Amino acid sequence: MIRTDVVVVGAGLSGLYAAALLSRAGRSCLVLEARDRIGGRILSVPTEPPSGVAAGARYDLGPAWFWPDMQPRMRSIVAELGLAAFPQETQGAVLVERFRSGPPQRYERGFDTEPRSMRLVGGMQALAEAVGARVPPASVHLGVQVTDIGFDGSGSVQIGARSASGPLKVMANSVILALPPRLVIRNIAFSPALPSALRNALASVPTWMAGHAKVVAVYDTPFWRDQGLSGTASSFIGPLMELHDASAPNGRPALFGFVGLPAASRKAIGPEELKLMVLAQLTRLFGPQAEQPVAVFVADWSVDPYTATPADCEPPTGHPEYGAPPRFGGVWDERLAFAGTEVASEFGGYLEGALEAAVAAVGKVTGHHDLDVRSRHAGFDDTKEARLR
Repeated sequence: MIRTDVVVVGAGLSGLYAAALLSRAGRSCLVLEARDRIGGRILSVPTEPPSGVAAGARYDLGPAWFWPDMQPRMRSIVAELGLAAFPQETQGAVLVERFRSGPPQRYERGFDTEPRSMRLVGGMQALAEAVGARVPPASVHLGVQVTDIGFDGSGSVQIGARSASGPLKVMANSVILALPPRLVIRNIAFSPALPSALRNALASVPTWMAGHAKVVAVYDTPFWRDQGLSGTASSFIGPLMELHDASAPNGRPALFGFVGLPAASRKAIGPEELKLMVLAQLTRLFGPQAEQPVAVFVADWSVDPYTATPADCEPPTGHPEYGAPPRFGGVWDERLAFAGTEVASEFGGYLEGALEAAVAAVGKVTGHHDLDVRSRHAGFDDTKEARLR
């Protein structure tokens, strides 16, 4: 039996940040993560590059952007951790594919997003790794899936988990659930049980990104730029419905797109057929050079058991109205807290929301309800501007 002050379930950005804040405040904590890596839905590949892809060059198959002009926590943490940021490439013409029978329409003016979207050198995984480095290494346990959480009646919470090495039991004063709400009620048994009204409310919260898939194609040269194209395109044909330049400053150029096919269709055709369909579309849009990539990466989040539930296979049609979950009720009110972007009050669905929710969760379990990412308690300083390059 392991004893700690706080157990954090989930080592995505929100869980890692909560653990970093707790460690900074002198609280012992244990992070339990079912995956064999940190980052959660942050996924930057390749960690082991195939032939032709430079070591250190990583491409985001999860969240890729942040907006420093409107997201103060992300701006602050990128600056404090010394991460290098650069703007999303938007220079050049934009393509719109409306009909399969003819060429795409070309719009020479392109567009510049306001506020400007930024990416990180090394991918967003660099952010997860840098935040994770603020947590004592012995505190993070990978490949450990929490199965049950119980209250023993004497003030302690008992957490049960399983791993390849066998079952694990942890005693803690409180638990931060840094998981999508649907995964919590699907995978974790509570004793005493959570109120039915709370379970129903959590089941109704869509998991951000869970129904989506993303494809990255890596090339030898940015041939689309030679054609005066930005790499940005939209399509009414698919399989990709929205495309952008995904080139890494320290690696090979790349294009990425969001797959428009429903999760059931993607599952039916399989990832290899999807790759062929994507390459055919890229060739239609950008010419024959697009047919021979150095590498193609696919992430279908709908088949990831640590992201999606069956209810998530159909993504919401618009941006969900996320916010703080209802009260836990009974003995759980003072012992459980939610983190994760789905419970952020302001920036739900964004990395900023993951940080926001972590601050709120740590404030609840420590009693510092005025805790903010800009305070000295947080251990991160927002007086320095991000190094944008």
